[in-house]
Amino acid sequence: MSTFLKNVKLDLTSTGATTLYTTPAAKTAVFKSILVSEDSGSADTITVTITDASAAVFSLFKVKAVAANTTVELLSQPLVVETSEILKFTAATANRLHVVASYMELG
Repeated sequence: MSTFLKNVKLDLTSTGATTLYTTPAAKTAVFKSILVSEDSGSADTITVTITDASAAVFSLFKVKAVAANTTVELLSQPLVVETSEILKFTAATANRLHVVASYMELG
């Protein structure tokens, strides 16, 4: 089994759900860190969901506050994302939040 350390980044330029990551076939990802940074000087909120392989949507963070000019670590424990699962992020206001996630991809 091979292991790859990776990161992925999003600039949330809209208020629609934006895909951060989709686990490839025959892979599993373990997210170690998900940072959300607010850079506009105005507080905002973020919603994070995971969609499983059968298209069921589960809320991980529902309207999580991010104070002005701060960075928030969303994870306190690793998050396992299985084959075909999708992590999506939604900002309450466009052009305020950035997301940087670090993960291991196994498979």
